[in-house]
Amino acid sequence: MKAIDNKELISALEELEKEKGIKKEELLESIRTALITAYKKNFDALENVDVKMDEQTGATHVYAIKEVMERANDDALEISLEDARKINKDLKLGDTVEVEIVPRDFGRIAAQTAKQVIIQKLRETERNMVFNEYNERKGEIVTGIIQKADKHIVILDLGKLEGIMLPKDQIPTETYRVNDKIKAYVVDVERGEKGVPQAIVSRTHPDFVRKLLEFEIPEIYEGLIEIKSVSRDPGLRSKVAVYSPNENIDPVGSCVGQKGIRIQNVINELHGEKIDVIEWNADPSIFIASALLPAQIMAVDIKEEEKFAQVIVPDEQLSLAIGKSGQNARLAAKLTGWKIDIKSETQFREMLAKRAQETSENQEEVEKSEK
Repeated sequence: MKAIDNKELISALEELEKEKGIKKEELLESIRTALITAYKKNFDALENVDVKMDEQTGATHVYAIKEVMERANDDALEISLEDARKINKDLKLGDTVEVEIVPRDFGRIAAQTAKQVIIQKLRETERNMVFNEYNERKGEIVTGIIQKADKHIVILDLGKLEGIMLPKDQIPTETYRVNDKIKAYVVDVERGEKGVPQAIVSRTHPDFVRKLLEFEIPEIYEGLIEIKSVSRDPGLRSKVAVYSPNENIDPVGSCVGQKGIRIQNVINELHGEKIDVIEWNADPSIFIASALLPAQIMAVDIKEEEKFAQVIVPDEQLSLAIGKSGQNARLAAKLTGWKIDIKSETQFREMLAKRAQETSENQEEVEKSEK
């Protein structure tokens, strides 16, 4: 019986290995596995079958795997000892033997199966390449065209794959329209339905602001200025702490730029989100006071172990220090990593007076009990 021969298949696989890096052996193994399934499906076969392929010629052999019995009661699964020894005289009862079969019209089925496997492998390879490319771009900014926009999801066309922007990654004050071109930050890359890669993108992530500043300000990109931390209320306000080890560089001034031109480009990209640029300081008292700008600070009392700061401001500066709906204080706390309690000068004096009174009363109680 003649085997199914396909030298063209081997040539095609070798070409794919050169061009796409898909190993010929891997493809042959996938085709072999698919051929076993195709045989059982097309011939309603009950046999245990195996398929072997020659790596040089592509010759395909189909075998039924049968158990050696004294007499074969089930021709699909068994072979008599007499017939088995015609194949191999050393076989004995209980052994298994491969009996070659060449099903009618199996050559056409094999060709179709091989084509399907190759197409599938090519798709998988392309998807893996795109996945790996964008996986390396996590933490970067990409530009895409909006394909779909509703209350629940925004989908961007990023060229080779889709970008998915979930509600938590959408700036509440922005409106997204189909065909608009926007920038977004790549948070993660996942395999979606059928293994198709998709990027999870965000415009609310604090690092979106970090990357925009890095793009606009050469000193940050070159490492002369370091962004120590970022806190955001997306669409409304951000605070950014910057630092330069070079005493000749003004980190805040460099970020803001002449007449605010550098920072304005970032604000424009964020559609008016305000950005406070603050100089980072190793001294938490100084850093916390700066983080609460534009409010003027009278004093900062810190408790290092608890990372707690008591901040005193002039009476007229209290609402400014706290900010609308507590925004300024909340962003300062996120920026510094400290718990911050803000009190006006009057509130602080009242608190001290109350403590002094309580201390005095406690002392009187102690003296009474001693008597």
